[in-house]
Amino acid sequence: MTSYQSQLGEGEGVAEELAQSQRAISIAEFFEKNKQMLGFDSGGKSLVTAVKEAVDNALDATEEAGILPDIYVEIEDLGDYYRLVIEDNGPGITKAQLPKVFGKLLYGSRFHKREMTRGQQGIGISAAVLYSQLTSGKPAKITSKTDASKPAQYFELTIDTDTNEPEIDVEKETTWERPHGTRIELEMEANMRARQQLHDYMQYTAVVNPHARLEFREPKHHVKYERATDQLPAETTEIRPHPHGVELGTLLKMLNATDSYSISGFLQEEFTRVGQKTARSLVDNFRDLHFGRELAWRPPQAHADADVEAALLDAVSNKGTDATEAFASRVTKRVHAQERVAHHELVDIVDEVAEEIEPEFDRTFGDTVRENAVAAAWGELTADREADLYLLVDEATTSRKDDAVVEAMARRIAAKFADGDPRDRVTRKGLRDYVDRAAEMTETQDDVSFGETARENVTETVWAASRRVPDDPPKVSAVADDRDTARALLDSMRMTDILAPPTDCLAPITAELIRAGLEKEYDADFYASATRSAEVHRGDPFIVEAGIAYGGDLKAEGNVEVLRFANRVPLVYRLGACSTTDVIKRINWRNYGLDQPGGTGMPNGPAVLMVHVASTNVPFTSESKDAVANVPEIEDEIELALREAARELKSYLSKQRSLQKRRRKQNVLVDILPEMARKLSEVTHREPLNIEDSLARIMNNVLVERTVENGTVTLAVRNHGDTIASPDITDIVDVDPGDPEGATVVEMDGEWFVKWSPEVQGGEVAILEYDIGTEATFDISVEGVEAEKLTVNA
Repeated sequence: MTSYQSQLGEGEGVAEELAQSQRAISIAEFFEKNKQMLGFDSGGKSLVTAVKEAVDNALDATEEAGILPDIYVEIEDLGDYYRLVIEDNGPGITKAQLPKVFGKLLYGSRFHKREMTRGQQGIGISAAVLYSQLTSGKPAKITSKTDASKPAQYFELTIDTDTNEPEIDVEKETTWERPHGTRIELEMEANMRARQQLHDYMQYTAVVNPHARLEFREPKHHVKYERATDQLPAETTEIRPHPHGVELGTLLKMLNATDSYSISGFLQEEFTRVGQKTARSLVDNFRDLHFGRELAWRPPQAHADADVEAALLDAVSNKGTDATEAFASRVTKRVHAQERVAHHELVDIVDEVAEEIEPEFDRTFGDTVRENAVAAAWGELTADREADLYLLVDEATTSRKDDAVVEAMARRIAAKFADGDPRDRVTRKGLRDYVDRAAEMTETQDDVSFGETARENVTETVWAASRRVPDDPPKVSAVADDRDTARALLDSMRMTDILAPPTDCLAPITAELIRAGLEKEYDADFYASATRSAEVHRGDPFIVEAGIAYGGDLKAEGNVEVLRFANRVPLVYRLGACSTTDVIKRINWRNYGLDQPGGTGMPNGPAVLMVHVASTNVPFTSESKDAVANVPEIEDEIELALREAARELKSYLSKQRSLQKRRRKQNVLVDILPEMARKLSEVTHREPLNIEDSLARIMNNVLVERTVENGTVTLAVRNHGDTIASPDITDIVDVDPGDPEGATVVEMDGEWFVKWSPEVQGGEVAILEYDIGTEATFDISVEGVEAEKLTVNA
């Protein structure tokens, strides 16, 4: 059977006919048919995605304007559709920009900025508008106000998917009670099957945005998340790319776009953390990769056949005997004064001596004479490369290689230099090729193995005996026109030590506020948090933060709860596809006190594990931004952050186990001591013992005792332990205690709170006193000492 493809060339006009059916499509038309790529792949998830995009925009807008976010989210069931309303108190959007922000995909101000933001591509909220109009056929209704003294702007609009442009149905001024802000209303086909994910998203947003006030209302639930701090995230500053991690295509694009002519200027102008010193190091490495280095040889030894001075005398003619002898003598002395001499160093020596000789003897040593002198001297310096290389190879290899083998290696490497560049110039890669070839010939002909380590040692030793060339690096235009040269520049950037990128382009939550967010939303016994230093991936800086909550009201059965965030945005879908989850699973959590059957996989227990990745460009696995890609640099930082917080958890759990043992011991003593005291009192006919004091001594506790005598209240704080105790002691009394020394007094509702914070060394006692002058009732509170290490008799 003849295929269609086999007949394509038989008739005229087939290509033309096929060409007529080909056309460009707009980005809106593409996503119209590929909604799932943006997270709109089901009714439940689409509602979550729309809420997420709108809230993220609101948070970004308020923070950029320096406004504490106040965001309202409402979902209403209309029967056939759901209505979604999101309001914020941000700066509003101008009349000219509003239709494009909501009605044009890939329209925004953040895509090219290297600073941390929640949104970046300009797809999110306009994609929600597109999904709304596709499923309900109704326009988005948007109200925005930029100033309390101006009317609000109201638009109803849809997106023309053929042109990716907004179509405005209604445009008018209106009134709105907010002084400034934005409100969007969408109707869409959806369902509440993802109700839990909606609530998770709102709660998680409150955790990592403790400065925000959020209100969420849906058909079956209404919740408010109050802000825990008035501290806005740190303002971010746009930065230039970092040299580490920039890819070749990006580098070529930057080279073609820069106004700089020199590589040093280009590096300092276009990259962050590259000053003059760093640029110099980077250019030096670039020269090594592009030009190679020149091997430096030892001057001929006294017993050698080579004679530099004789060669120079033969090479220089017609300059007079005295001038020639002085020239040859001085060059030879300076050559022998060096431990090793490379070709360009010999050129410099010859030039220096020639400049001295010319005025002294009134003779001109021109370029030809100098070149002849360099060639003659260089011939003597390199006359016995094999002997010099023998010493280097012998130094680099172990004593198990006999002289014959070392000599064979040196001879074969020397032969490659003799056949190579006349200045003995070679790149490190080329030098390694010389060594590999010599090693393979030695293995074949002498039956002696030269392994990877030996080859690398020889290469490194010979490379260390070489000299960096003084040649000027190529200009920017030349590098941009040659992919191999650009690759050498890129490799030099990656091999140069450069400071980590500045962090002012990022706004991490900070360890303190991570803890505050977890404490606000989770009733736990223990909290820990960690914020790592900035690292770089593909030229983009990033910071990883982690938090742990443990115990309390957290569910004890099943897997721990995992909270994933990217640029303060909760990731509530694709848990299993996220690098955060992969890292959590590969950590041995049993080392930190959590249950983990088999030692791998998701740990179990009453715990919340939180990870936040802050970056100028978070590498998501897809356009829907549900999971962070498996990038080794980011995974390493996630693991380090989690382990840092987990070490605090380990210490806490270890301490809790110790306190639990102490509690059991103390409970036994509490049962036994009274009976022992009673028996002892009966036998000795003495007053019963002070059980609390005895218990405190036995358990090495902190004992707090009150005595009242003649209107003076005395609190004795005895530390029976061997470490410093710093309790906060508050005595609550119903009469005015005056102004006790060392205490603070607060009156509230007819009661006086007398507070001390003494430091009591092990084995010592602190006395706290105040006067009341009459009878009173007391109540005492002691904090700062674990209950298991405290005994109160007051």
